Amino acid sequence: MDIKTLNSKIKKKILANISCSSILIEDKTFLHINHKSHDKDKFHLKIIIESKELSSLNKIDSNKKIYQILSVEIKQYIHSIQIQIL
Repeated sequence: MDIKTLNSKIKKKILANISCSSILIEDKTFLHINHKSHDKDKFHLKIIIESKELSSLNKIDSNKKIYQILSVEIKQYIHSIQIQIL
């Protein structure tokens, strides 16, 4: 899967499950290309979500919610994910 398709899929899934004002997804894969565990088919992402729903939860619960929503993508296409809730 290419990054553009993955970003679109992630945004759709999050918006379908969480009330959000905005979602920004940054591809940080380039920072990890020389790492031993780098897999060219998996991405390193930073997801910035502006959401009153998520910000009302503690950090662990909000991250768990995102991980549950993106469980398939994390298993197949994401090596690392950084989540920032605004």
